[in-house]
Amino acid sequence: MNSVLKQILYARCLAYVQERIRTATEAMQSAQESANSESKSSAGDKYETGRAMAQLERDRHAQLLADAKRMLADLEKIDPGITTSVVVPGSLVQTSRGTFFLAISAGKLTHDGADYFAVSVASPIGALLMGKHVGETVVFNKRGYEVVGIE
Repeated sequence: MNSVLKQILYARCLAYVQERIRTATEAMQSAQESANSESKSSAGDKYETGRAMAQLERDRHAQLLADAKRMLADLEKIDPGITTSVVVPGSLVQTSRGTFFLAISAGKLTHDGADYFAVSVASPIGALLMGKHVGETVVFNKRGYEVVGIE
């Protein structure tokens, strides 16, 4: 493991969050435009229902946008250049059952044919790994994960 790999994984997480922000923003604007363009018809209830549905859709995308912005804030607190002997946010943790990048929940990231799992420190496995040292083991889903290396 090396710090260049951590920089690459960090950049992928950043791109993931930026895409979520862009998608949520566009969807929210589209739903707002739909609500604004809903025209009065002879059936007034249909007009009100259409506006309400568009407003609900806009609100749902606003929540997704807020979640993505929180993820971005969490990611911006991480310095992928640091290396410690204990697992902290930004650590690349090699375990007996896979390698985890503690940053945000972005799922599986593949680089040079190897898989890495970007997980939030608030996720169940992330929370278990926090503060661990090489040689320590955590149990997740009834399986042991021994910490083999920390970058």
